[in-house]
Amino acid sequence: VQLQASGGGVVQPGGSLSLSCAASGSIPSINIMAWYRQAPGKQREVVAFIGSTGSADYAKSVKGRFTISRDDAMNVVSLQMKSLKPDDTAVYYCNMKILGSTYWGQGTEVTVFQ
Repeated sequence: VQLQASGGGVVQPGGSLSLSCAASGSIPSINIMAWYRQAPGKQREVVAFIGSTGSADYAKSVKGRFTISRDDAMNVVSLQMKSLKPDDTAVYYCNMKILGSTYWGQGTEVTVFQ
């Protein structure tokens, strides 16, 4: 199984970006899909996750601004980010739990600055 993330980039504060991550390989089902991020000098933290039923939860710092979604037919997890702040600057990683194993995408960079 391989995860390929896309999206990200540079945006001004208040702007929006979308991230997407597609899983490829032999994938019978995906339990939890998630996005993490790691800012310079900080530990990796969970941003949002979504279960197989569509139930989602968010880090307090992004709640109301970010939306996670999944497409099980395409094995894709997406993250829509709006009202971005400089504190959102980080490398974002997608994460999927498949049959007890955890997989990570390669990371995509999001930079928010004026």
